[in-house]
Amino acid sequence: MNCKQFNSIPLEEVLVSLGHLPTKQNEKEAWYLNPFASESQASFKLSKSLNLWFLFSEGIGGNNINFMKKYLKASVGEVLAWASRQNFSSFHYQKKSFPQKQKSFKPDYEINEIVELENSHLKSYLHKRGLSARVYPFVKEVKFTLNNKKLYAIGFENISGGLELRNFFYKGSLLKKDISVIHMNPDNNSFQKEGNKNVAVFEGFMDALSFIEMKINFSGDIIVMNSASLVGKVIEYLKNYAVKALFLDNDPAGEKCKTEILKSFPEAIDCSGIYSDYKDLNEYLVHMAKTEKNTQVQFLSIKLEELEELEELEELEELEEQKEQKEQGAKGEKPEKQEQGNKPSFKRRI
Repeated sequence: MNCKQFNSIPLEEVLVSLGHLPTKQNEKEAWYLNPFASESQASFKLSKSLNLWFLFSEGIGGNNINFMKKYLKASVGEVLAWASRQNFSSFHYQKKSFPQKQKSFKPDYEINEIVELENSHLKSYLHKRGLSARVYPFVKEVKFTLNNKKLYAIGFENISGGLELRNFFYKGSLLKKDISVIHMNPDNNSFQKEGNKNVAVFEGFMDALSFIEMKINFSGDIIVMNSASLVGKVIEYLKNYAVKALFLDNDPAGEKCKTEILKSFPEAIDCSGIYSDYKDLNEYLVHMAKTEKNTQVQFLSIKLEELEELEELEELEELEEQKEQKEQGAKGEKPEKQEQGNKPSFKRRI
């Protein structure tokens, strides 16, 4: 069996042979729990028409070969050797018939209208997520048709004009996937001119809206990944900021993104400890809203505006350290090795 033959076998059949069954499916797609790790919500999507997969929790995907290389932690040759030992019925059928040309995949949707948020059901959805009218200016009401069904959802726009969509029953996106950037103005909690020194980074827009809900006097930019696979693009954007605060999810995908960002920017501040008992910032906000009568007490204690002053202090500390190291060198003493990553003085102030 070669790569072309193995990739033409329906991945559904491969997954069944490995003991993985879909949690939900239709004619076009199927959703599975992560085959590579333990999870409670399905994040592994299979496109039946393309016979390709995508794991949203890690931002990776590909064909059958890519899947089995990761699943078996093996080389292409080892994957093909494994596949040859299996009894895939569709492979035996291929030997007796001409391969069929795959149909081109076209998204079956249409955007009908984009307006300011007015729908009471969508507002109720936001309220269930612990969000108030304070966040309305940052979202839209999107009316669209999907598979001949008329739907409406909360829309959050990215820098390419694509939309992240949410309502009580639907979670998805339309048009091009990309990051979102909001320039915050502390005076009216709306948009501000570019050139901010502070930035807060989030994986999903519900967490970004939670931050806006909880931190009304924030001055700076907000960057939303909208997909863990876009962490590389976020890293490029972060080069423009002096103070970088990370509010990423407390799950494997969030940890992976955080690690990647900290490799490039060791000075970035990991703020996930604020909501360490919860998956993300929105889950923390929802919990606080249920347990506290006065939502005003839920503002984050971190003050990004103060971090610039801390940065100056850190520079002074570094100068002192360099001076001490020179003095130790003159005395023939070996300087102590400093730890990499976030400096403890930042964490004490969060």
